[in-house]
Amino acid sequence: MIPLCSPKEAKLPTALALGSFDGLHSGHRRVIDMVTDGTCGIPTVVSFWPHPREILYKETRLRIDLPSEKTFLLEAIGVKQLVLVPFDEALAMLTAEEFVNQVLINTLQAKQISVGENFRFGRHRQGDVLTLKKIGLEKGIKISIVPILEDKQGRMSSSRIRSALKEGELNVAKDLMGRAYRFRGQVVKGKGIGKTIGWPTANLRVDGRKFLPALGVYAAWAWIQNQNTRFSAVMNLGPQPTVDPSSPSAVEVHLLDQTINLNGLELVVEPVQRLRGQKRFNSLADLSHQIDLDAKSAKSYLNNF
Repeated sequence: MIPLCSPKEAKLPTALALGSFDGLHSGHRRVIDMVTDGTCGIPTVVSFWPHPREILYKETRLRIDLPSEKTFLLEAIGVKQLVLVPFDEALAMLTAEEFVNQVLINTLQAKQISVGENFRFGRHRQGDVLTLKKIGLEKGIKISIVPILEDKQGRMSSSRIRSALKEGELNVAKDLMGRAYRFRGQVVKGKGIGKTIGWPTANLRVDGRKFLPALGVYAAWAWIQNQNTRFSAVMNLGPQPTVDPSSPSAVEVHLLDQTINLNGLELVVEPVQRLRGQKRFNSLADLSHQIDLDAKSAKSYLNNF
């Protein structure tokens, strides 16, 4: 796995692609591809953490890919390190020129910088690609500006991926990203009600910064972390309207036709088809019957996947 590091820990000099790259769609990969041949420096992706809008506008920005997940994805396309620049109010006050000089040139020793054509940076987003080109010319740094990628539905963007996930459209998200959406979580002790009605579930503690798909019941694949065996599963994402209507949203995964003690382990989950929305049932017996139907639907879908 490639290192996830701060600017001061980075290997130097760098050829860097600068951006959030959340969802890592094909447009993002074009920007990153410009720096991966290694001729100008160590192929590096540089992103801000937390997201600038979290600091500037107090917005919550959940990530399609958390940094730890992104390292695996970036390694596969030739990147050697992921550098997270801590974003705070002091950094936000830097002019575009100050940011490039202090962070990209002095600290990261950038010999090449690649960005998308709509990239903005510096105090009040005053810097653009023309600013970057000017600085690059003055400092002898190669600047690569990559045009925005579009398909029949418009511009490739993280927002489109988020919208698809928010609607439970996993296949649309997969087409946009060029890979399946996944998340991971540690199995923690639950109330044990699923086991009492014949459907034991693994209750997952998922990083709260992860963007999850629409609430509902899904057919899914699941892996135990660091193991290659893929299990078919049915997953419930959301609160428990029948058992405890006041409960917070949760992730529960039932492995189909398996009896495995998962307590304390980490599961990687790939939801592939939303089967239905959430519903409150009159009794636990009714809930158990519906889970049986969900399990059969999930099994049928996954067998033909």
